[in-house]
Amino acid sequence: MTNNEKELLGKMEETLTKIKTKNPLTHCITNSVTINDCANAVLAIGGSPFMAEDAEELEEVVTIADALVINIGKLSKEQINSMNVSAKVANDTDTPIVLDPVGVGVTTLRNKTTLDLINNYKIEAIRGNISEIKAIAKLIGVIDENNAAKGVDVNIDDIITEENLAANGEIIREVANMLDTTILASGPIDILSDGETTIAIDNGDDMMPLITGSGCMLSSIVGSCVGGSSPLEGSLLAILAMNLAGEKARAKVEEKDEGTGSFRAYLIDYLYKTNAESLVNESNIKIL
Repeated sequence: MTNNEKELLGKMEETLTKIKTKNPLTHCITNSVTINDCANAVLAIGGSPFMAEDAEELEEVVTIADALVINIGKLSKEQINSMNVSAKVANDTDTPIVLDPVGVGVTTLRNKTTLDLINNYKIEAIRGNISEIKAIAKLIGVIDENNAAKGVDVNIDDIITEENLAANGEIIREVANMLDTTILASGPIDILSDGETTIAIDNGDDMMPLITGSGCMLSSIVGSCVGGSSPLEGSLLAILAMNLAGEKARAKVEEKDEGTGSFRAYLIDYLYKTNAESLVNESNIKIL
């Protein structure tokens, strides 16, 4: 591990302490399928969840929030309106916005909604799987082609491996640079970039995609962590905490011969038990 990589990990203790101390109020506009899991994940990492999407109260909520998370997983006209109202107030009050572009690249509505949000508002961080990030890359002209997303899941041809890591890292860096944001593409190997620093994270477990909402939970805790620190360091803390919790949850499930339902519960447990020692000593990162 290089000195720069050690320095990044060394900042995680301070970043985690900031989150736990600040208890950032995290306003989530998310989908009904995963809303309970997202709220519990935010609580576990040290944030305070606020799930509101009625336009009548959004201005008041965003004004006091430390972060706004917009998840487009289950779109409706009313929710799209709420997203726009919240995003405008967030920009007016310098409240960081985290966008989870669920299923972008699949339908015209999701493409339009994602483009409208990134073109009209300052987005501090975007968290999606690699197919979703490549879909955005195509929409903004960074790449010419991308593989169609499989619903809300990553296309098998897009899965990040050691062989394509450098190429995918460059795409994500270019998207982050063009949009002036921080991009977190999650998968077997995660890639994080703010346009200057690009990091590969090789932690996590293959049971994580087998439960509904693991990506939505991650985006929500990215919101909490960015709301309590900086976009790059907050996003790094979020993905490391989630991945290490996934590894520990898998070990517990195997020890007890259990399944995905227990895995979900243990995932929240180990998010709650996130500590600086694990973040520093068990994380596997590489600056690209």
